[in-house]
Amino acid sequence: MGIEKVPVEKFVELTALYPVLDVRSEAEYEHAHIPEALNLPLFNNEERKVVGTIYKQESREEAIKKGLEYFGPKMKDMILFVENRIKEKKEDNKTILVHCWRGGMRSSGVAWLLDLYGYKVYTLVGGYKAFRNWAIIQSKENRNINILGGFTGSGKTIVLEALKKMGEPTIDLERLAGHKGSAFGNIGLPIQPSQEMFENKLAVELYQTKKLFDSKSVWIEDESQRIGSVNVPQDFWILMRKSAITFIDIPFDERLKYLVHTYGQLNKTELREAIIRIQKRLGGLETKNAVEEIDNNNIAGCFSILLKYYDKHYQKGLEKRAEPKPPVKLIALEMVCDLANAEEIIKQQHGKY
Repeated sequence: MGIEKVPVEKFVELTALYPVLDVRSEAEYEHAHIPEALNLPLFNNEERKVVGTIYKQESREEAIKKGLEYFGPKMKDMILFVENRIKEKKEDNKTILVHCWRGGMRSSGVAWLLDLYGYKVYTLVGGYKAFRNWAIIQSKENRNINILGGFTGSGKTIVLEALKKMGEPTIDLERLAGHKGSAFGNIGLPIQPSQEMFENKLAVELYQTKKLFDSKSVWIEDESQRIGSVNVPQDFWILMRKSAITFIDIPFDERLKYLVHTYGQLNKTELREAIIRIQKRLGGLETKNAVEEIDNNNIAGCFSILLKYYDKHYQKGLEKRAEPKPPVKLIALEMVCDLANAEEIIKQQHGKY
């Protein structure tokens, strides 16, 4: 059915429609990859090393010979892998996307095999390296942002989800980072992505949001630059800090109730460890008191101490915005609620609902 080379943006658009095969080695893929791509290594880690060494020390031709030695026995299994993947996606077409590091021999070899078997194959011009350069640019572009602010426990994340369901453009940084943004943000969650992988995910969402909504402002939850083990790219972080804030103001007791409901069932040992990690900022006495409340099974008492700390911390963050400070629109709300609060935000923002 043919092989077609396409540039990065076209390739990213096609990833929403067709399976993506990253034919780099396992180690390359595990470090970071294009979101939604599946790993189908042409060479495993050791084989890649051998072929690369031959390429450098002998010649391109000898490296190709060695590569074919590895490639030949894998052909049938590669076809079976792709067929099974197509079945999983329940797609009627026979279209696949393929890329390697630079858009060279590895992707060309797999593309040839799939084309021979009857697939329509798109390959990425410049490979993953070109995608990474593109991804870095995405976070540097200027765009309109609405920052959704509010003290800890205000339910900003669930409001953001409700805004998305209402058709508003949103980007959930905590979801992309695999972390909920506080000292307790990684409890019960998988290991976070690498910094590079986080940036890749963000880049694709920034591009897709711009493509779908053009110049409409994107809702993003107010975050620290560091979300667990990853950092929001510097240029994008600066843009966030300059952007207008819609601050949802919810009473302390309501926020405490929400936190107890959300985090109250977490493992107590992990809660203690999370509190110890912020001991220097929380203070020795407050740390001791918070841990004692956990030991006494008084989760509300523990979270009350922590909430007061996070409120002060968040207030300082608001005050540290660069001059001239961005406008802050305060919206007083009675309780934590996803849909009702999202509707009130849109009503005050755009006069809807």
